[in-house]
Amino acid sequence: MTDPAPISRRLLDWYAQHARQLPWRATRDPYATWVAEIMLQQTRVETVIPYYQRWMSRFPTLAALAESDLQDVLACWEGLGYYARARSLHRAAGIILHKHGGIFPSDFKTVLSLPGIGHSSAADILSIAFGQDHAALDGNIKRVIARLSDLPDELNSPAFLEKCRATLAGLLPAGRAGDFNQALMDLGATVCLPAAPTCAACPLVQNCLANQHQTQSVRPVSRAKPAIPQYFVTAGVILRGEPGTRQVLLAQRPQHGLLGGMWEYPGGKQEPAESLADCLKRELREELGVEVEVGAEIGTFKHAYTHFRVTLRANYCRILSGEPAPLAADEVRWVNLADLPAYPMGKLDRLISGVLTQPSG
Repeated sequence: MTDPAPISRRLLDWYAQHARQLPWRATRDPYATWVAEIMLQQTRVETVIPYYQRWMSRFPTLAALAESDLQDVLACWEGLGYYARARSLHRAAGIILHKHGGIFPSDFKTVLSLPGIGHSSAADILSIAFGQDHAALDGNIKRVIARLSDLPDELNSPAFLEKCRATLAGLLPAGRAGDFNQALMDLGATVCLPAAPTCAACPLVQNCLANQHQTQSVRPVSRAKPAIPQYFVTAGVILRGEPGTRQVLLAQRPQHGLLGGMWEYPGGKQEPAESLADCLKRELREELGVEVEVGAEIGTFKHAYTHFRVTLRANYCRILSGEPAPLAADEVRWVNLADLPAYPMGKLDRLISGVLTQPSG
């Protein structure tokens, strides 16, 4: 690269013509910017849009979010994944309400100290909502800079991140950081694509070293991905009552960890050399303190998480002895089948609920 000023100018000119029309860009409200930024972490824009719109309708202000019950927050987030983000938003909203008078802080260190906000997210929020000169560094931006500078360093290595930040510091136009960050994100999302970048449409092609060296397909340099583990798990559906008044037993997962605070049908992961039926009996003994008889299969469901895949088999179960207790959960609760939609769940448990609430279920 040569003089950075023309590069930034061409990028901003391109952004003025090609910026994506996104609902959170219609405002500079830091609360709205923050919500969008957190939702967009590891999630595609087209997936986020309806969730963002529903969220802003349900929690239109920071105070509304802070004063809401976490279960309502998780229910609104359901299906978006990475539920720790929702818990962090709720927790941070409470901190801002009580420590900062409900006003989203404009100090970088203060913002960085809030739950769920990292360096790049803080930079993005403050540059967009407050016009501060901070460079963001999300996945799209990393890819653009890796190609622009033809970086040979492994993605997210210390050397890679240091070089990216140095490049961005040199390119950042004073007073235009918000547009600059969003322009780089849009460029990475629409032109500088991971597998097949459309270099002819890129406003920075004449400055792109990867284009000159024909290394676009190998930039950024990615670490070889390990094999994704596959887990087999079970879930027990325990019913009581007569048709019309039937209830099912749910367990609330601990607040910290995967799907924290969500509700599930109790069960767990199959151990080596263990049948799925024996797994379910053991898990319900360990989780609820009950002995059960495993009955008819409800269905087998699959889901891919970021670092592993799950195949879950759900079975009806009948309690032979013991009274259900939350030995490995925050709470257990008998729930009317008609009320299941009000309980936030992960995808697999929601699929089980769908079977239970079918007219023939």
